[in-house]
Amino acid sequence: MTGPDYRIDGFAPASDRVADDFDVATLFDDMYTPLAAHHTADGQSFLLFYDRSAIWDNVPGTAEYVGMHFERDLDERTFCFDVTRQPTVPLAQNWLITRGCPPEEIEPDAAFGPRPADALTTRLEDRLRTNPNSRYTLLDHYTHNPGRFDEGAEVRVIVHDAHPDAADRPYRLFLEETTPSFAAYTVREGAFSTAEDADTWVQERNGPLPLAPQGDLARRAAAARSRTTASATPGPATAAPGPAPAAAPGAARSRGGRS
Repeated sequence: MTGPDYRIDGFAPASDRVADDFDVATLFDDMYTPLAAHHTADGQSFLLFYDRSAIWDNVPGTAEYVGMHFERDLDERTFCFDVTRQPTVPLAQNWLITRGCPPEEIEPDAAFGPRPADALTTRLEDRLRTNPNSRYTLLDHYTHNPGRFDEGAEVRVIVHDAHPDAADRPYRLFLEETTPSFAAYTVREGAFSTAEDADTWVQERNGPLPLAPQGDLARRAAAARSRTTASATPGPATAAPGPAPAAAPGAARSRGGRS
């Protein structure tokens, strides 16, 4: 099986470093399933792949989605590129969108992968895809994909949420669970006071996921906090919670485009 068409025939890497990085990024690209692509007249390409080889990676939990952004010099006939590995489709899309890809042009082919099981899943994915006002900072992620049809797959993504409504529990766990048949998946958002609490829940599973408020419930909770603050006796100011230091690049997985 041949690798993807990167549309670089007749183009040379812009430097030796680009050439080396491209060789590393495409070493096993015969295992890449194309999910979406967008090409521009000025020489840019935005590509989204599912990496079928990630399940056998030496690093447990390796992310299964690959995003690539190519920039070509049409006069010099050279190219540069960036590449990322992300645990879920929305996070890979966000990476491409922040590099200039129109959001509507990088939607995965509907023929590949499972479908969102409900409206909440779609809403949470839309929020991760757009990441409004850069509210989410990715801290850690892990993909559990046993590669069997008698067991589903699971992706865990821990972020810091900078939105004011999340001030009480700013560390969010996005849990993506795919059915054993790989026909459908759900995404749920858990809310925690610390990243360590989120990780502890993942490891112990000693209760239901403490779900983050959604929609009107979140607004009512914010209003209640505002009323409580206004009626309380003023005290010493406390520092607002900020993002925890980002974890070193790790491993993760996500659903979609399996064969």
